[in-house]
Amino acid sequence: VAITNCLNFGNPNDPEIYYQFKEAVAGMGEACRLFNTPVTGGNVSFYNENPEGAVYPTPVIGMLGIIEDLGHVTTPGFKGEGDFIVVLGSINGELGGSEYLEMAHGLVAGQPPAINLETELHVQGACLEGIRQGIVLSAHDISDGGLAVCLTEALLAAPEGLGAEIYLTRRLRNDEILFGESQSTIIITIAEDNLLPLQRIAMNDQVPCITIGRVTDSGRLQFGDLIDLGREELREAYMESFGRIMGTY
Repeated sequence: VAITNCLNFGNPNDPEIYYQFKEAVAGMGEACRLFNTPVTGGNVSFYNENPEGAVYPTPVIGMLGIIEDLGHVTTPGFKGEGDFIVVLGSINGELGGSEYLEMAHGLVAGQPPAINLETELHVQGACLEGIRQGIVLSAHDISDGGLAVCLTEALLAAPEGLGAEIYLTRRLRNDEILFGESQSTIIITIAEDNLLPLQRIAMNDQVPCITIGRVTDSGRLQFGDLIDLGREELREAYMESFGRIMGTY
């Protein structure tokens, strides 16, 4: 329906920072025009710096939507054993500017993931249509941390005892598959007998749609020889890492 924003940047008298701000506003405007979501207000915060330099450019968006049927509320957590895990969109393994590069290699570098707003519109449309038809049981976008973090969050939000087995074909490097932050990509779950109806929706919206795994009753996240972790191990890594970094425990 509409958005508001909070735009956080360094000193706008620095040409590079002013360019970041200008491009962020232009990109936000382009997306809002395509999705027909007016900007109702917001604020700008400049001069966010310390002696080491400016903060990363941080445009924050708050979005308002209307859910006309509460039965269409769709959460990230996996729902039931045997459900198919499906990707709407494409996993392209883009690591530029990713959490993985900074956390694992100490690098803030590279070309950020590409975004095609028309593709985003189609992916969102396919997901929403699947929800309206009662096909999509859970949905979670790939964002910070890539596929590995997305699956972890979906599993930690699922009922106790559920797990996931992933069998995605590896056409990319392992780190690209696990931690690439490709845009316009949503991980959903569906019942097995709804695969064909979902594929019809995706085809109509010209959206890639591929099954990458199943929800299991193992209580573990398993992905070939790359990942085999229990839910408690995942919870500890996900929930307690910040405290360890800060030295609080």
